[in-house]
Amino acid sequence: MALLGGGVGGAGNPVGGIFTGPAEALEIIGDHAYAFANVVGASASALTRFDFTSGNYYFVGRVTCNGSADITGVGNGNTTVFALSFNGTEVCRMKTETEAGGPEESTVYNDIIIPPYTQVELTSISNGNDATRKTSCILTGRIYRTRD
Repeated sequence: MALLGGGVGGAGNPVGGIFTGPAEALEIIGDHAYAFANVVGASASALTRFDFTSGNYYFVGRVTCNGSADITGVGNGNTTVFALSFNGTEVCRMKTETEAGGPEESTVYNDIIIPPYTQVELTSISNGNDATRKTSCILTGRIYRTRD
């Protein structure tokens, strides 16, 4: 988990200002917050995309999940399910799906509120292992400080 003030972005640059890699924990800059899981190939095993605990703030924002067709750019029935859990309880499930011969990318999103001191986990699982199909997740929004 990034410290308040954040900006580490997955690598050792606490000063911020440049892209340093995936931010799989919630990064905070002022009142803005974000996280993004790196683009990976589809996996039939559950992959943890985000795993962090919120602090003395609540988060208001959006989680966006993307799934793509294979490397040929043509959909062929690819499905990825993303599950969002708070404190071990699933609160949201999203599915991206490309149809055979259909669009090459599928995007879903949900507006969310994350309460203070909440353990957040986002996982993904696909209908097969395929390194040519890509998935990604982005979390963006604002934080509002609470008093202890």
